[in-house]
Amino acid sequence: MSEELLYKVENSVAYMTINREKQRNTISPTVIKLFHQYLDVAEKDTSVRALLITGAGDKCFSAGAQLAGSAPEEGMDVFAKYAELLKRLASFPKPTVARVKGYCLAGGMGFMLASDIVIAGDDSQFGTPEVNVGLWPMMIGALIFRNVPMKKAMEMILLGEKIAAKDAIAMGLVTRVVPVDQLDSTVNSILKSLILKSPIGIKIGKEAFHNAASMPLDDALEFLSGKLLEVAATDDAREGITAFIEKREPKFTGK
Repeated sequence: MSEELLYKVENSVAYMTINREKQRNTISPTVIKLFHQYLDVAEKDTSVRALLITGAGDKCFSAGAQLAGSAPEEGMDVFAKYAELLKRLASFPKPTVARVKGYCLAGGMGFMLASDIVIAGDDSQFGTPEVNVGLWPMMIGALIFRNVPMKKAMEMILLGEKIAAKDAIAMGLVTRVVPVDQLDSTVNSILKSLILKSPIGIKIGKEAFHNAASMPLDDALEFLSGKLLEVAATDDAREGITAFIEKREPKFTGK
């Protein structure tokens, strides 16, 4: 039996692929467990400078949670672990990219929205169909409202209809929409750029922005000024400034 979540590292990028193509890459308890395990591995691996999340095959990034065969008593524990997974992804110290092709629905949108950058093929469709089966997109709603204006978010959630890629980018759900035949080249170009950046600079910066987002403006400015001093004191910052003055590419070490 093949593993439900594939993990590999190539050229400083950790690739996570939901490997349930026949089940439309639905999110099973096993997928959630493996995600947590592999995030631990990717975070500790100093050779990893970026993380890519995608789904197996060409038809579906992820259709959301596995509904069939789930016992009610299992639900609360799975929901809690999924919520924790979204928190981990949203605050992951390394840059995260979601590669979306085909359908991205319900809980699958959680993985997408928790990523820093989302690149979608122009054949992609998005949606929160939970309302159609008497449910509600609870945890992913927290991410939707941080990416999409309230009125558009409520329209999407209440109607439960699929949204085309061109509308998804207009709403702010995704970063870029590209022709399907350019999807992989675009993703690879972005990853190549990300792995050249300072790991410590990105770690401090992402953590700072994540924490400042919930602060009042005055508190956020004071907090971020302190974080600027912190990042400016790193070896990578000194290397970056020196390389700029010397008109050469910086060599970041993550210190």
